[in-house]
Amino acid sequence: MKVVLFCGGLGMRMRSGTESLPKPMMPIGSRPVLWHIMKYYAHYGHTEFILCLGYGARAVKDYFLEYQETHSNDFVLTKGGQDVELLSSDISEWRITFVDTGMDTAIGERLRRVRRYLDDDEVFLANYGDVLTDAPMDEIVQDFLATDAVGTLLAVDPQDSFHVVKIDADGMLKGIEPVADMEMRINGGFFVLRQEIFDYLGEGEDLVMDACIRAAKDGRFRAVRYDGFWAPMDTLKERSQLEELYRTGQCPWAVWAPPPPAPGKRVPVVDVPEVAPLPRPSGWMSRLSGGGL
Repeated sequence: MKVVLFCGGLGMRMRSGTESLPKPMMPIGSRPVLWHIMKYYAHYGHTEFILCLGYGARAVKDYFLEYQETHSNDFVLTKGGQDVELLSSDISEWRITFVDTGMDTAIGERLRRVRRYLDDDEVFLANYGDVLTDAPMDEIVQDFLATDAVGTLLAVDPQDSFHVVKIDADGMLKGIEPVADMEMRINGGFFVLRQEIFDYLGEGEDLVMDACIRAAKDGRFRAVRYDGFWAPMDTLKERSQLEELYRTGQCPWAVWAPPPPAPGKRVPVVDVPEVAPLPRPSGWMSRLSGGGL
């Protein structure tokens, strides 16, 4: 099943200094977040990717054209580096189509511009290119195929630490509630779509605010509630949090990796009785000073 990835975002809220990478190329560890997303889909057997490029298209292209498998795979080196034998591979089975869809193009229009690369596949996957999850994509796809909906999206709890303030007409404070505690869901950025979604999507329009809403009014768009791990990488703070998870080996989104080893059993503290020193033989100092050891 083909996977459409939207990779043209500016990532303005994540920039620092002169950093000019497109948002999907911002790294977690030694690999960009885009790579982590692609590894997630590949784990479920989806290895045909269509990248909707925009801002920073060259950075995305160059990264894969110059891809170094040795950065994330074990290998054997012989002949002083002339021969490298990979013990595993990341992307050798991947097929990646790179399509420049414009600098300031709405996501719905980016999707329209890559439609011809979907071929005759009735169902395809799509992703914003900056969100991670450990949701069971195989189960989500199977549940979707049993319906006649034109699409479904992952509905997750909001991650923001903001508070909603309730005020009456006289400006009196009536309540404060954390966003995360409210009975609401947000779009998690993981989509399963049928090509019929294009019947609801006009030129230059947005995928969610136009096509999805129209399909929902016809009773043909669904949402999957998910309470497991989900994290965006839209700001420097969110990127730092993901980097910390990666650094400590806690990467729930890395469904392709073996689980981390269980922590070793803690050895109980044992009180050791104090032992009197052994008596030294007579004349030991004189033998040391004379070099007669």
